Amino acid sequence: MKHAAQPGSAPRPATVTDVARLAGVSTMTVSRVVNGEPTVKQEARAKVQAAVAALNYTPNPAARKLAGSRPILLGLLYSDTRAGYLSGFMLGLLGKISLRHVQLNAQYCDVGDDGTEAVAAMIANGIDGIILPPPFCESQALLDVIARSGTPAVTVSAGRPSPLCYGVSIDDYKAAYEMARHLLSLGHQRLGFIMGDSGHSSSERRLAGFRAAVAEAGLDAAHDVQTVQGRFTYHSGLDAAEHLLSGGQRPSAIFASNDDMAAATVAVAQRLGLYVPSDLTVVGFDDAPLATTIWPELTTVRQPVGDMASTAVDMLVRHIRASRNGVNLPFSQQMMDYTLIRRQSDAAPKHRPPVRLGIVA
Repeated sequence: MKHAAQPGSAPRPATVTDVARLAGVSTMTVSRVVNGEPTVKQEARAKVQAAVAALNYTPNPAARKLAGSRPILLGLLYSDTRAGYLSGFMLGLLGKISLRHVQLNAQYCDVGDDGTEAVAAMIANGIDGIILPPPFCESQALLDVIARSGTPAVTVSAGRPSPLCYGVSIDDYKAAYEMARHLLSLGHQRLGFIMGDSGHSSSERRLAGFRAAVAEAGLDAAHDVQTVQGRFTYHSGLDAAEHLLSGGQRPSAIFASNDDMAAATVAVAQRLGLYVPSDLTVVGFDDAPLATTIWPELTTVRQPVGDMASTAVDMLVRHIRASRNGVNLPFSQQMMDYTLIRRQSDAAPKHRPPVRLGIVA
């Protein structure tokens, strides 16, 4: 909702009447919600809270001035600085915080560190909200620490978002299923799959989607499909690709659970004298910057990592501003769209096998 303003002047601050009009309730109801009175029905309370957040309403001029001048301080945990996912995530994050009057406290944690000590220090120092990308979005111990403190948080790319905080994710299962169907439609019937870190629910969901597609196509899991454990790192992708490509019955297509491991697979294939995609199709997941900086460029699932980071900031800013106005917003989850991006790393197999029943081209 926009407020009328004279040319050259700033829009006027929202009033209790604006909130009431947007929420479809009386100004008395708005007043009761803002003052925390328990007599308001839940449905009306939710409408008022949503209107307060949308209009950035502050009950009085002094509080409005304070809320407007005090920056929001968000904390971020991150680990593997080499991961392609992280670079896209940080670009989306930094682009948003500059527009939202937000300061960022980014804390590096070693791989294997669950982040509880770093988060406890952030909370003790008065952080307003916390952003948890992988792998920290999966740490129940970390989420419990944050929830007990009452600090709002948002997980990004968790396969199973937590009810203890906000969440931004895609449907990993469906995205992996569609990529596997794409490989099958090209005629591939000997498939390799490189799993992500076993502790990530998103990795589990991608594996489940892949398996559902090959089962639907009638492939024999024992003879036509090979799965190898990875850890979402380039190095683990090298090891996994070596295993898949060094055997006598190598796959004609390999689906890696992220672009780092897919890029590693391309490197191993080239070292072994295999041409991608004429000898081997390789596809990835995420559409990280690495996907278009190697040759051939990767066919992959585009996870809108930058937009997800930006949405995470918006969620926390909305929650924190509402809280400063005396309104408690409920946590919510947002599922974002993904896209299958076809580039130069996939093709039909050289010796296309007979099409089996159940494969949808």
